[in-house]
Amino acid sequence: MNIGTASEQSRLPVKTIRYYEDIGLVRPLRSENGYRDFSDTDLQTLKFLQRARSLGFSIEECRELLSLYEDGNRASADVKAITQSKITEIDRKIDELRSLKKVLTTLSDACHGDNRPTCPIIDDLAGISDPNKDSTEQQG
Repeated sequence: MNIGTASEQSRLPVKTIRYYEDIGLVRPLRSENGYRDFSDTDLQTLKFLQRARSLGFSIEECRELLSLYEDGNRASADVKAITQSKITEIDRKIDELRSLKKVLTTLSDACHGDNRPTCPIIDDLAGISDPNKDSTEQQG
């Protein structure tokens, strides 16, 4: 099948498929006229990559998972280890996002949001703090 059909069936943009070919994740054959000729196996690989990327796996993690996918003698423990590592990374990101939300909520709560030019959000972004003001006075 051509790249357009592979794109439709894998739900990946043509540009992404070309990129995956450039970095060696998929290796379609070339027809006599030089066009890519994707096999059913190539399509399964593209679908695998699409799903893995949608779950947040990096290109390198996808490369590892694809290697395991293609290895009939793989140990499921290897696949699980990659997945558990991804879960740990996601938990860390969730913690970071919660922390960011807390800081932004505090800044938002401190701002009156009226017509006055003073704004603790802008002051914080600019790294401005006035040590002579107490915390209630700063909540402009």
